Amino acid sequence: MIRQSGEQPWAMMVTPPRRHSIPYHVISNPQSKSVNMESEILIVGAGIFGISTAYHLAKRSSNPASITVLDRFPAPSQDAASTDVNKIIRADYSSSLYMELGLEAIQAWKNDPLFKDSGVYHQTGWIMMDEQGSDLAGRIRANFRDLFGSDPWQPMSEDEVRSGWGGVLKNADLSPFGSFFFNPLAGWADAGRALTIMANEVIRMGVRYQVGEATRLVLGKGGIKGVETKSGDLYSADKVLLCTGAWTSQLMSPVEAELKMPQTDRIESQASATGVCVAHFQLSDAERKLYDQLPVYVYGEQGEVIPPTDTGLLKFTTTQSFKNTKNGYSVPPSWDAPGTFTLREVPENLRKQCIDSIRPRLPKIFDSDRQVDHFRLCWDAITPDQHPLITQHPDTRLSHLYLAIGGSFHCWKFLPIIGRYVTNMLDGASNGADRDNAWAWKKSRQGQGVHGSLMPSKELNEYT
Repeated sequence: MIRQSGEQPWAMMVTPPRRHSIPYHVISNPQSKSVNMESEILIVGAGIFGISTAYHLAKRSSNPASITVLDRFPAPSQDAASTDVNKIIRADYSSSLYMELGLEAIQAWKNDPLFKDSGVYHQTGWIMMDEQGSDLAGRIRANFRDLFGSDPWQPMSEDEVRSGWGGVLKNADLSPFGSFFFNPLAGWADAGRALTIMANEVIRMGVRYQVGEATRLVLGKGGIKGVETKSGDLYSADKVLLCTGAWTSQLMSPVEAELKMPQTDRIESQASATGVCVAHFQLSDAERKLYDQLPVYVYGEQGEVIPPTDTGLLKFTTTQSFKNTKNGYSVPPSWDAPGTFTLREVPENLRKQCIDSIRPRLPKIFDSDRQVDHFRLCWDAITPDQHPLITQHPDTRLSHLYLAIGGSFHCWKFLPIIGRYVTNMLDGASNGADRDNAWAWKKSRQGQGVHGSLMPSKELNEYT
């Protein structure tokens, strides 16, 4: 992050950009019926890690056509955690590493020509409620002050919270919370649109975007040769980068078994597929006028509400997460045998739990027996310390294999910039000792995470 001496890091970020829509074009660059494609770098997965890395690689490359992105779907990838109606953009972390990264990302959302005039970034600010007895708000504010000498947080009273924003939170149950703050710096972005913008730019720059479902890593002499798809096509490369998120264990399990790797050395020890339930309300014009006044609304470490999209969709998320363990590793349920529920079919008990979380925080949404219009299970790879895994695989038998996974439900905001750091890793360059250590493969992943409330405590089948 670059700023002039003495300048507050948020000083140029507090004016909200214009809010308008852009056409949502879905791109497709389908593969041929028979493929044996060779590349210098093969990126498997077209979520934020994959697309951002392809973008930054292409910016550095004299031959972007030597870069291939492979995904099951045209962009934006249908099942990626990155493809969503909206995501929160913030720099409010108790970790200095992610606070600095968040501020760098916000600058990119506001100033990068790729996003500047797109209308995908909305600087609404956010209200943060901290639970009774929690020190999270204090740690975040202290981190701002340690890094920059002051902080942008504005303390609020409970009465101010209830009377603000058109009285949307007038009847909310605020009893669990001991303090309230507003930060005008934060906001949200149209997630699927932003991913599509960058994916379109990647293709325009000459990167090859191929549609195919990777099912197996292919071993060759001296390490990983490439991947084979469900249709039998082979994609080979000098370097293979897995940006496969919640599907990483599923993809790597066959080669891990072939090499007889102990469980402690398998990818499941580093990151596991984890899901959360998301509720959507399709607002009427009158409802949208009311809830459009609401900033991003985060109630402690329990969940959040994101303001309505341009189409009037209000999203509510919780932090009650779960795994789906099959054959010794975690995997989203769309990979299960036929007859079981798929990614988008949410068990009734889980829907009820989600509604029970919404009602005290946003009771007005249920006026006149209002119901949730749509539920979704959102899956991401989560690591024990919520640091992503951006590293080369340490097993020499898997040479040429690299990973950029583990968004842990908080890395989407780094879409404009995270690929720069992944590209440095692929080039063998350091991202600095703190980042290299945080994002490395670890024998043991312990300690307080940056989003600790999201660690899964249940299996999905417990809700069925």
